[in-house]
Amino acid sequence: MKRREFLSSTLAIAAASLAPRSTRAADGLVEILMNEPVGDIAPEFHGHFTEHLGGVIYDGIWVGENSKIPNVGGIRKALVDRMRQLNAPVVRWAGGCFADSYNWRDGTGPRAKRPVRTNFWTNDPDLWKAADGPQKFEPNTFGTYEFMRFCQLCGAKPYLAANVRSLTPNDFDEWVDYCNSPAGSTTLAATRAADGSKEPFNVVYWGIGNESWGCGGDFKPEEYATEFRRFTAWVPDYGLKLRFIASGPGTAVQDAQIAWTRGFFEGLLAKGPEELAHLYGLSMHYYCWTTGKGDSLDYTVDDWYQLLWQADVMDSLVNKHWLAMGEFDKEHKVKLVVDEWGAWHRGPAIDPRYLFSYVPTMRDALVTGINLDIFNRHAEKLAMCNDAQLVNCIHTLFLAREDRFAPTTIFHVFDMYKSHQGGRSLRFVSSAPSISYGAGKSLWGLEGSASVHGKTLVVTVVNPHASEPRVADVVLRGASARSAQVTVLAAPDIHAHNDFDHPQAVEPKTEPANVAGSSFSWTFKPASVTKLEIDLA
Repeated sequence: MKRREFLSSTLAIAAASLAPRSTRAADGLVEILMNEPVGDIAPEFHGHFTEHLGGVIYDGIWVGENSKIPNVGGIRKALVDRMRQLNAPVVRWAGGCFADSYNWRDGTGPRAKRPVRTNFWTNDPDLWKAADGPQKFEPNTFGTYEFMRFCQLCGAKPYLAANVRSLTPNDFDEWVDYCNSPAGSTTLAATRAADGSKEPFNVVYWGIGNESWGCGGDFKPEEYATEFRRFTAWVPDYGLKLRFIASGPGTAVQDAQIAWTRGFFEGLLAKGPEELAHLYGLSMHYYCWTTGKGDSLDYTVDDWYQLLWQADVMDSLVNKHWLAMGEFDKEHKVKLVVDEWGAWHRGPAIDPRYLFSYVPTMRDALVTGINLDIFNRHAEKLAMCNDAQLVNCIHTLFLAREDRFAPTTIFHVFDMYKSHQGGRSLRFVSSAPSISYGAGKSLWGLEGSASVHGKTLVVTVVNPHASEPRVADVVLRGASARSAQVTVLAAPDIHAHNDFDHPQAVEPKTEPANVAGSSFSWTFKPASVTKLEIDLA
């Protein structure tokens, strides 16, 4: 604290002549410690998740080859274009809980002859009331080949979730065969060629089950550990380095989550320490749930702060699971994979058929910035993160219905943060007066992350205050700024959002920033996400 107090007082004078000017004295401090690298920010931290749930696949991604909606082989073109804009690194499929009942063979062969199955989510009361269609009765029009084609069009790597609840290790081996066996080598390679791809897909990311403590089999952790060993033993790799990701914790109670992590590692290592060689990552799921009315568009200022507070819980979860994993993996060769995260509201729905869909607002934009900054600050602990979900669902980047399409506030934050991809995360330290709300609750005043890319420094900062700007002294310890540009996502109303009728209501603004030297003052707008891209001297 003494160090921060000293910096705040001495740097205020040096920063006074630098833009943006403010009549307010600095009440915050942001330090970027250039000589304290944390780890590499893998592009996979900005991964996505797609499930056969509501309108994610049908009408979201897949519109059909004969659709009047612009498409590439049946895949919505507007979505592909935006995914390429994001440099989308990886997409997870087929679930989620849908994966726990999915037989990959159903999505192969001529589309007109593929079986129609009852969707996993059909028992949900809201979906059952909706009209019949692919959201309730899965036509399997969109199968492995179609998903791989979507990934190829987007420039993203595929990440497949195997069904551990109701299929066998042999079924898994054969799915790997279908995806990765060389052209003309096996019967399943011929099946793949008939579906549209003679050449292998070379899938390396494989999730062994999904939420195996719940919809993925109701296993105890030690029981699931046995299944993990069975599914990953002697899988044909076809010369690839397959990366198996175990189904990790995701319950609401933190103590139960840690118990699953410990129980899984104990069960896995019961056979011997060599079993760690099969484990690339441990999955973790965490959603922040809305409070008050539970409405995505109608909420109070206290509801705003409470959701941002819940989003910040991700920080402690990453730390706690990392420590628990370290009890068994002393060298930390196994990384965390946060392959489901985001905010969860109750609506209003985009379409009655689109289960769990809603229109995101600025509140969801800040939830996104908070999480992406957390991932950056823990870069050494993570291998991949996947926002849930991509389109027409919870924490969605895109809204799509028939010929209408709109990017959400969440999309714009991902677009801003793509500048971090491939950079080196740096120690980021911030302090600002906390925000009091509710009955004795509080939230930090400023938070963010930083990464360096050669002579470019990228700094992202979230100001969660619903109505007040935050003036902060920004200090580059070990570097000096020569010039910069700033991108800000903000709106006068914390409920601001994009929808089909107003697809550009909220968009970030980019402009030159009057920044120079090793320290400067900056005013962060209220309820905002800010990115400073700084050219270093």
